[in-house]
Amino acid sequence: MQQPPPKRPVHIFGTKNRQTSHAATDFLRSNDRLASLMPAITRMARLQADCAAALPAVFHNCDVLSFQEGVLILAVPSSALAARLKQMLPKLQTTLIGRGWQVESTRIKVQVTRALPDKPEMRTLELPPTAVRAFEELAASLPDDKHNHDLVAALRALAAKRK
Repeated sequence: MQQPPPKRPVHIFGTKNRQTSHAATDFLRSNDRLASLMPAITRMARLQADCAAALPAVFHNCDVLSFQEGVLILAVPSSALAARLKQMLPKLQTTLIGRGWQVESTRIKVQVTRALPDKPEMRTLELPPTAVRAFEELAASLPDDKHNHDLVAALRALAAKRK
């Protein structure tokens, strides 16, 4: 008797790590009681993905809390984002209806569900040693007159800083 092929792992939208997501879905499938939650989880994950696709990137911290009896409840991390989202609700509702969701109304709850990401770290310019030497050579090759004085000083400062 052949065993049925293993089910493909499902990625839960909103989780950063796919392996964690796959482990969670495998765990849910392993228990009969918990396996009954999988259809609801995948439905909410699809709704979250559709909401994310319909909204601009500024709303990536918004989460679907529930969707029952045509009422969609969204969680937002701040009141400022909630005010902006209220302006987007007609477009969101139209998009979701177009994708097959029977959304009759939408409510917004301000909840700090997760910390907002830190500002991205600024990259620093890294010059290879050959480039630093080229700047030093350029500074040395320029005539040191009043027209080039600032440029020569800037080149020498750049080379000194990057050593």
